[in-house]
Amino acid sequence: MSRRPRKGRPVAFASGAGADRSEPTADVSGLRFMIEVQDGGQAQVDYVALRPRRLALAVAGALRRLAAGPVRSRPTVRAYIATLPKFFAYLAGVGEPVDGPEDLRARHVDGFEDWLAAKGLSRPHLFTLLVKVVAVLREVAAEASDRIAPELRERLRYSSARPFERSRPRDALSPFVARQLRDAARTDVLAIIQRVAAGPTAEPDPRLAGPTTAAHAVVARKGLLIDDDPEWWAYYDARWRRGLKTPDLGERLHGAHHLTAADVVPFLVLLALETGLEIECCKALTIDCLRNATGGTVEVAYLKRRARGAEHKTLRVRDGGSATPGGLIRQVIALTATARRHHPSESLWVYYRRGALVAGISHPRERVAAWTEAHAIVDDEARPLHLRLSALRKTHKALWYLKTEGRMARFAVGHTAEVAARHYADVPALRPLHEQTLADAFEEAVAGGPKIILPVEEAAGRPDPAGATELPADEQDVWLASCGGFYASPFGAAGAPCPTPFWACLECSNAVISARKLPAILGFLAFVLAERHRLSAEDWRAKFGRAHARIVHQILPAFGDAVVGAARAEAPAYLPPEVMS
Repeated sequence: MSRRPRKGRPVAFASGAGADRSEPTADVSGLRFMIEVQDGGQAQVDYVALRPRRLALAVAGALRRLAAGPVRSRPTVRAYIATLPKFFAYLAGVGEPVDGPEDLRARHVDGFEDWLAAKGLSRPHLFTLLVKVVAVLREVAAEASDRIAPELRERLRYSSARPFERSRPRDALSPFVARQLRDAARTDVLAIIQRVAAGPTAEPDPRLAGPTTAAHAVVARKGLLIDDDPEWWAYYDARWRRGLKTPDLGERLHGAHHLTAADVVPFLVLLALETGLEIECCKALTIDCLRNATGGTVEVAYLKRRARGAEHKTLRVRDGGSATPGGLIRQVIALTATARRHHPSESLWVYYRRGALVAGISHPRERVAAWTEAHAIVDDEARPLHLRLSALRKTHKALWYLKTEGRMARFAVGHTAEVAARHYADVPALRPLHEQTLADAFEEAVAGGPKIILPVEEAAGRPDPAGATELPADEQDVWLASCGGFYASPFGAAGAPCPTPFWACLECSNAVISARKLPAILGFLAFVLAERHRLSAEDWRAKFGRAHARIVHQILPAFGDAVVGAARAEAPAYLPPEVMS
């Protein structure tokens, strides 16, 4: 004020009074705000510390607009919030004067990509960060089109000029590891059910009976016993005076009434292994998730936030005892009923943790590590297992793939066949199965076809060393082989004559080739080699390629040079007329 006001005179302020502010209110409100996410709740944005401030204001405004449109889910919004400061950290180290959006150039976007690569990020991870920055800068350019450099506008038309690399699919756990996890989880689940059903256990020391009973009474009445309650200190002091020190005294006390944080792990592991639900979907289950029970099955309704536009899904599972997915969920609902009365929540998971009743599951990494260590679970190299809960879905899919023998019609549950094959069948854990399948197919292709009878076996009257093949009579002979079923051809209808050309005998399981058929085979081989000069390579390969390979690589080597040489002198000079067609 100019001076102390007199009676009857209005107050006057000097010009510019109060105008000096180190942090403008408008700037702070534009850089610190809340975003309403699609699935309920809010995500906080605090970019007050970002520099340069004008660019931070433009980026924060663009993020606010994106969050009101395509970027709506909580995980996506949080990912954007965490990514954008990385771009400002890169700009701070560039050493160029950047004050606002008009100072940005295409080289800054490319340089940010190089900066991320120099930090050792994989191409898939790098790309997920880069696309978020590009999306925000596109929104900035749309809002301030007259201030954006043309070269930056041109650069923002694409995310990266480098080839996109698909991320490697997360591997599944082996059946050996999955069996350990399932057995340990089932053992713990049964023990937890019995523990809660039994309730508080009597103290063997009668001097502890009174404080213990009083403590359990408070838990039964209030749902929780905290260190502000006199019963807690009476219970603790009574044990301490007798030298009974229990680090997890709270979990031990409340575990007789509720599930604990440690109990959640085996239930979560077993549920994910049995249903194949994504671990985030298992965590987000609600108490009304079981629907339409019929015929020993029930539908599990769950929320998959990543499925844009189809978030609400159902999965039909077995329903019965606690060994079934439906029965397991019913057990969790029953075990959390008491805690739910004192801590109301729609979440399936309500339990005791660190002196409070909580609902929902965040990231129980330490609990998972302690659980696998307590059960001495090891990986395929006998090392302590580092369990990632996200691998349980892949493990369920891999086990189901083995059970269905890779039949995509049965395996692709909840996905198209293409997605199921790319994300769940093409994983390293199933590679030995695929390699063995290919080996078996090649073995069948090479080793299949006719049965070869060597002269020693034919002379001894034992055409097949295993006694499974009898040499057909001469009247069943065809040109290149002795036929074990001319009217039971695998290439035609039962009871009808074999409809194939005579060289198809080289691929037929009914055919039996002995030394007396070698002259005909050699004569046919000479004809096949001569046809190479008459036919095109493609036509020759289509007509005679398999027959030539079978003769050269399987039949002739089986008899040896002496037998083949003797048969070569008897090779016929004529061939059946059908070979000329």
